[in-house]
Amino acid sequence: MARKGSLRRRIVLLLTLAMVAGGVYTAVAFVQRSEVLITERCTADGAGSAELATDQAANAGLITAVAVRRGLPARAASIALATAMQESKIRNIGHGDQAGPDSRGLFQQRPSQGWGTSDQVMDPYHATNAFYDALVKVPGYEGLDITVAAQRVQRSAYPDAYAQHEAMGRAFASALAGHTPAGLDCSLRAPDTAGDPAAVEERLSAAFGGVSATTEGSTLVLDAEGERAWALAHWAVANAKGLSITEVQAEGLGWTRADRNGWQPAGVPAGQVRITVAGSDE
Repeated sequence: MARKGSLRRRIVLLLTLAMVAGGVYTAVAFVQRSEVLITERCTADGAGSAELATDQAANAGLITAVAVRRGLPARAASIALATAMQESKIRNIGHGDQAGPDSRGLFQQRPSQGWGTSDQVMDPYHATNAFYDALVKVPGYEGLDITVAAQRVQRSAYPDAYAQHEAMGRAFASALAGHTPAGLDCSLRAPDTAGDPAAVEERLSAAFGGVSATTEGSTLVLDAEGERAWALAHWAVANAKGLSITEVQAEGLGWTRADRNGWQPAGVPAGQVRITVAGSDE
C-alpha cells in the first residue's frame, strides 16, 4: 500500500509540474505572439494628427532637430518634412528616378545641380542643412503655402505634389520642435538588443548640437525645460526603436515603451529629461 501511495504522489507531482510548465510555455508564447502582432508606428498629435513608420519618424526627428539647432521656426521643419515625404518618403534612399537619375538622399538632391557630392547628399545632416540653406533664401517663406515654399527650393517637375503632405509636416514638426507637449507617441515591440546611453548622447549632440548630459547607469540625464525639453524627449521617442530606448521622462510626464499607454504622470525632477535604454538582461 505504501508503494502505491508513493507512486500516486509521484504521478500527481509529475502532472502538476507538467501543468505548470505548460502554463509557463503558454504565457511565454502568448507574450511572444502579442509582440509580433504589434504594429510599430509613431503618431504625432497637436497641430493635427498624423502617423509615420518608425524609420520615417527617426528621420523626421533629425530634420526637425536641425531646424531647432539653427533657430528656425517650426514652419521651416513643416516645409522640410512635407518635401522629404514627397521626394523620398522620408527615407535616405540611394537612387533617383527617370527625371533625376542622380538624385539621392532624404530630399533627392542632385549633385549635378550643386547640392554636394553623392556622398554628401546621402549624409542626412548635410542634406538637411543644404535644404534649409536654400529655404531661408526664399523671401517670406514662412508665410508661403508649403507647396510654394518647397517648390522654390526643389524646382520639382510636380510642384503641386507637396501639398498633400502638409498635415503630416505640421503635426510632426509641432511635436518634434517641442511646441506640443506629450505630442509624440510610438508603439513598439520590446527591444532586441541592449542600448547604450553614450550612443544616445552622441546622436543627440549630432542632431541638436552639444547637450549637457550625465549618465546614471542605463539612463541619460539632460538639463532642459519647456520646449527644449519636449524637443529632446520627442526625439528620443522617435528614435526609441533604433537606440533600444525603453523610457523617456520630461516635464512631469513619462513615456514607457512596454506600457504602450502614451505619456503618463511621472516623478521626473524639474528641468530634467531622462532617457533610459534597455539593459543587457532585458
